[in-house]
Amino acid sequence: MTADGPADGRNALTLLVNGEQYFPRAWRVIEEARSEILLETFILFDDPVGRELRQALMAAARRGVSVDVTVDGYGSEGLSPEFIAGLTEEGVRFHIFDPRPRLLGVRTNIFRRMHRKILVADGRVALIGGINFSADHLSSHGPLAKQDYALEVRGPLAADIREFARNALREPGRTGRRRPAHALPDRHGVAEGANARLVVRDNGRHRNDIERTYRAGIRLARSDIIIANAYFFPGYRLLRDIVRAARRGVRVRLILQGQPDMRIARWAARLLYQYLNDAGVDIYEYCKRPLHGKVACADEAWSTVGSSNLDPFSLALNLEANVFVQDAEFTATLREALETLLAQDCQPAAIVRRPHGGLRRLWTAVVVFHVLRRFPAWSGSLPAHRPRLESVATPDPGGTDGRTDP
Repeated sequence: MTADGPADGRNALTLLVNGEQYFPRAWRVIEEARSEILLETFILFDDPVGRELRQALMAAARRGVSVDVTVDGYGSEGLSPEFIAGLTEEGVRFHIFDPRPRLLGVRTNIFRRMHRKILVADGRVALIGGINFSADHLSSHGPLAKQDYALEVRGPLAADIREFARNALREPGRTGRRRPAHALPDRHGVAEGANARLVVRDNGRHRNDIERTYRAGIRLARSDIIIANAYFFPGYRLLRDIVRAARRGVRVRLILQGQPDMRIARWAARLLYQYLNDAGVDIYEYCKRPLHGKVACADEAWSTVGSSNLDPFSLALNLEANVFVQDAEFTATLREALETLLAQDCQPAAIVRRPHGGLRRLWTAVVVFHVLRRFPAWSGSLPAHRPRLESVATPDPGGTDGRTDP
């Protein structure tokens, strides 16, 4: 492999586990960038990781690299003007996705967040997955450190990710031309190495693409499925496909949160445990620390790594990005990582079965399921608005706050 990617023009994919593997790769990608860096992240904190990223980006801008950074207005609300000014003074273009003022101290921009995590340099190399730029993705953070995954892409797919990230700067809420969600671009076909495609979810032309691609992989599975997902409360169709796979003899294993950072997420997932288990789905809870991963693999060659949870926020509201892969070598690597997680740090979920009051519990579950499944979408549409990208300019000595709307 050359510095520009595989010499034969194929996609090369590398699995990155947790911040210990992800952050050194990110610093290297930024250091080696020659002309352009595009970065999107839901969370950027002013902590040791955030400050190291800041220094790396400022150094890149000083040596003439074009740098655009986009953070989410909800996830990264706490960044200080001083933190941002240090970047913009060096020439970094800093953008905030859909910032909203607090109302009586309460954040009002809960829904329709920019939840993607993408770093791409020169269209040659891209990092994508579920890892934010924050110290809680490092084991040194302690028992609340997150377990998570990302993907390094070198080759033609990195150019696709660059094109997507550039388009997102121009049209933050609706990105790209529509392609069938189940199809992979011909130029990234099997004959060219790792067969991989970027699939996104937005609130415009790609509302269901990630869910549809997940469902296609599950429906085609013939022997084994492993899904590791932090926030698991899918819609009926995806849930039905998982159950049908188990009933036709596919070994289906779910790795969900046992030590959640949000207790309501585990409570919601547990509403589904008995239904899934009765269909033959094996459910495990990861108990070492909070699970933040959003990955899956099926059979010998299908897998995905990305930012999308399988819950109402990710599947119906947020802006998300996953890479879906059809490649035996990469899928084997991801499967090995998940098998190790299952063997070392997971335990079978306790399935609580109550013989009495079954009909009442059934109707309660139905009502709760539909409320939880639809409520965020209802709330997010009231009032409907077009998301905006607010760019932060170099602080004006004349006294303006330096923020502009492109």
